[in-house]
Amino acid sequence: MIKTMPCVRIKLTDTKPTIFDSKIGGLGYIPQDKNFPCDSQGNQLRLLAQIDCSQVNFENFPKSGLLQFWILNDNVSGCDFDNGTKQDGFRIIYYSESEIDRKITEQEIMSKFVKNAYDDDNMHPVKKEYSICFMSGNSVNFGELNEEEYEEVLQELEDIHHQIGGYPFFTQWDPREENSKYDFLLFQIDSEYAKGTDWKVIWGDTGICNFFICSENLKKLDFSDVLYNWDCY
Repeated sequence: MIKTMPCVRIKLTDTKPTIFDSKIGGLGYIPQDKNFPCDSQGNQLRLLAQIDCSQVNFENFPKSGLLQFWILNDNVSGCDFDNGTKQDGFRIIYYSESEIDRKITEQEIMSKFVKNAYDDDNMHPVKKEYSICFMSGNSVNFGELNEEEYEEVLQELEDIHHQIGGYPFFTQWDPREENSKYDFLLFQIDSEYAKGTDWKVIWGDTGICNFFICSENLKKLDFSDVLYNWDCY
């Protein structure tokens, strides 16, 4: 029997999200007294994803508030492949429900926008703004499957691996080989083609992105130590 693990699957939709909704791409919530996160060179980061945690029913995951994933839109999407936990070209930000000002408008947040050095290069992996729909499901450890099991799983599952929790998916190797404490898949976003048009999400040459956290830190809502990596074929 193929071993499975519970996860929350993510589907991208064309519904227009607000600044408080779950989404990938677009404009994320920013409080009145704060600004876009920046890297050490002063370049504003761009929103990769925002999760309305009240929509995610998963053990140890925040029950409310907004969890945000910001990245630099340069040619490596803000990832330091030598130190995947260095939150410079990426940033994880969590706002508890009590910290969120629902009166903030999209126009107020957009007024904080300052063009960075990469905005004209169209290198952000998310090509436009998409809403997120969450579904309970299971994932499998592809690395433990034999050829027959692999083909069986591909017939049952969509070949797109957007998810929270469960077994991660990689095109190359697991970056946690020397960092085994990062035992929970906080967020995974795959490359996805928009049929008949262009890519919705594209990591390098059709790769995949993972964010990992230690379960104990997740319970404490401490997102200061997160491992970020993406790879491609």
